[in-house]
Amino acid sequence: MAQQQAAAKKQQDLQLQYTTYKNTLQQIAQKIGDVEQEAEEHKLVLETLDPLPADRKCFRMINGVLVERTVEDVIPALKTNAEGLKKVLNDLVKQYQNKQEELDKWKKKNNVQVVQS
Repeated sequence: MAQQQAAAKKQQDLQLQYTTYKNTLQQIAQKIGDVEQEAEEHKLVLETLDPLPADRKCFRMINGVLVERTVEDVIPALKTNAEGLKKVLNDLVKQYQNKQEELDKWKKKNNVQVVQS
């Protein structure tokens, strides 16, 4: 009887750990999607502003406040933000890959096989 309880407890623990890994991977994937979307928006805005004259006025949202600037002022800030987003995206992809490798090692170590129901 005690062995059955121990086996059931171990199975529950393994299932909980697996669920935690999968949730973490899903959260990272969601963040990657959000950052990719934001980077694409930056790219679109840069492509739109590039052909415009430098002294033309444009508007930029900063912390929820719409401010008037010139194209010349906005383009460097957008490029800096876009580069930062690329770095964040690369870091998130590495983090996802590391977590996936960690999950695979954990599955091998604990002899876990996923059964889809």
